Amino acid sequence: MEPHLPSELSATLGRFLVLLDKWNRTHALTALPPGVRREELLLDAAILLPFLSQLPPGSRVVDLGTGMGSPAVVLALARPDLEILGVDASLKKLAFLKQVAMELPIPNLRTVHGRLEDLPSLEADWGTAKALGSLGALAGWWARHGRPCCPFYALKGPDWAGEPLPEGWTAAPHPYSLPSRGQRVVVELRREP
Repeated sequence: MEPHLPSELSATLGRFLVLLDKWNRTHALTALPPGVRREELLLDAAILLPFLSQLPPGSRVVDLGTGMGSPAVVLALARPDLEILGVDASLKKLAFLKQVAMELPIPNLRTVHGRLEDLPSLEADWGTAKALGSLGALAGWWARHGRPCCPFYALKGPDWAGEPLPEGWTAAPHPYSLPSRGQRVVVELRREP
């Protein structure tokens, strides 16, 4: 698998990076240097797009621990027919994401503030997270916020296999690599029926 950003999103995603740079000077949203942000935040998120293809319009997608909106922004732009929720405990990062949704504009992108263990169930049809927690923690949060039998996709590094998985869950790896950032894997988590 190789991640590809749809060419029709290029201008909008460029504006996203400009806005991130502007906000980052004042609010310290990310330590990533500007030269790697496109690859790390946008191209990395694009690896998830093929997994969204089976979702019907109107489905609810959650990005747990969205931070500055990676991968939520790419998913929302690529699939405007889906409801995309960027969930985070940081008000500063969600303020940026709200601004992104307003300025670009991305009407199907909404923010949810709170700690995952405290929020009521988000009743999501599809979920993802990048660099948020162990597979065990992600499975626990997804059990709370995902509909039964719906998949969760964790963006992980190559050492993901050392993380224990709770009983009753399966993990299917989908390896890929980024041009300069190296090997990665999408770990597809599902609860056993």
